[in-house]
Amino acid sequence: MIAAAGVNRVITLDLHTDQIQGFFDIPTDNLYSAPVMTRDIEQHYDIENLMVVSPDVGGVARARAIAKRIGTDLAIVDKRRPRAGVSEVMNIIGDVSGKSCLLVDDIVDSGGTLINAAEALLISGAKDVSAYITHGVLSEGACERIGASQLKELVVTDSIHETEEQRETTNIRRITIAPLIGEALARTAREQSVSSLFN
Repeated sequence: MIAAAGVNRVITLDLHTDQIQGFFDIPTDNLYSAPVMTRDIEQHYDIENLMVVSPDVGGVARARAIAKRIGTDLAIVDKRRPRAGVSEVMNIIGDVSGKSCLLVDDIVDSGGTLINAAEALLISGAKDVSAYITHGVLSEGACERIGASQLKELVVTDSIHETEEQRETTNIRRITIAPLIGEALARTAREQSVSSLFN
């Protein structure tokens, strides 16, 4: 439908899976928020006592990319449902004792998984837990749940328009990806490579 409408190039941000690019028959650039997040983490956190955490096994590559950029270790939240009708058990892979943990993911909707992961990390000895998420969907009730949770801070990009509820939630902070998108558009217009933006 996008191509039929006359679009001849697509620029996206943090697709849920890179394979989605293969669905397009036109040039498609999937930008990553990792460089923007990395700069913000370095400005706001003590890297020496930091641990990057993937909230599930599927997001390990994304979290590992951030951990590698800032030179920290990686932990993983392993979610399991022992049997039907029994709530999830969260096991932590990695030693988070005394660490400030940063959950890294591409999308937050209801916030349930994030809040549960934060609780599991704190039970496992984490000093505190924050999260960096690219797309803050934050559906109805999510901001209230996050505001009342043990998450020290939730940082989301401005890839999705901010709501009034989000603005009023004291532990939600926004960072902008506008310069990243703007530079990608400018380079595309000048017929220059956008691949260096991935670094």
